[in-house]
Amino acid sequence: MGVRVAQRFVAVDDHERALAFYRDVLGLEVRQDHTFEGLRWVALGSSGQPDADIVLQSLVVYPETSPADQQALAELLAKGLLPGLVFRTEDCDATFAHLRAGGATVVQEPTDQPWGVRDCAFRDPAGNALRFSQFRRPRGDTSDGGGSAEPHFHNHRPLQDGTDDRSQEPD
Repeated sequence: MGVRVAQRFVAVDDHERALAFYRDVLGLEVRQDHTFEGLRWVALGSSGQPDADIVLQSLVVYPETSPADQQALAELLAKGLLPGLVFRTEDCDATFAHLRAGGATVVQEPTDQPWGVRDCAFRDPAGNALRFSQFRRPRGDTSDGGGSAEPHFHNHRPLQDGTDDRSQEPD
C-alpha cells in the first residue's frame, strides 16, 4: 500500500515558546507557519527526514469545543497526559545533556531499558511528553564488534519493499 507518516500534530499553548524549544533547542527547521481564524499551525522537521513534519497546533482547533472541554484539554496538556513524541538519537547521553542545558524539563535521566534502548524523557514548554531513544546492542551480542545500531528482533523478516520488519518485540 505504500503509506508513510507525513505529519504528527502536537498541541501547544504558546507557539513562540514552543518554537524556541523545537527550533532553537532541538534544532528542527521551520517548514511552514500558517494562521487561520485565530488558530496557528507551525510545521517543523529534521533535515534528515524531509517528508515528515511535527506540526505545532493550537490547543483547541474546533470552534464547537465547549469551555469545559477547553479547560480539560489545557489541564491534560499541562500535566503531560496528551500523546507525546518519541525521537531517535544516536547518543542518548549527549542529547540529554544538550536538552537539559537548553532548559528542557527533565522527566527521566538516561536509562537502559529492557526492550533494547537507552532513553531519557523531557517535557516541552507546553507539557508534552518527549522521549529520546537510542538503540543499543542486546546483552551478549558481539556480532559486529561493538556498534550495532538496531536491536535484535525475533521473527525478523524482510517486507515486500525490501526493508526489514522491525515491528516484533525486541529481546
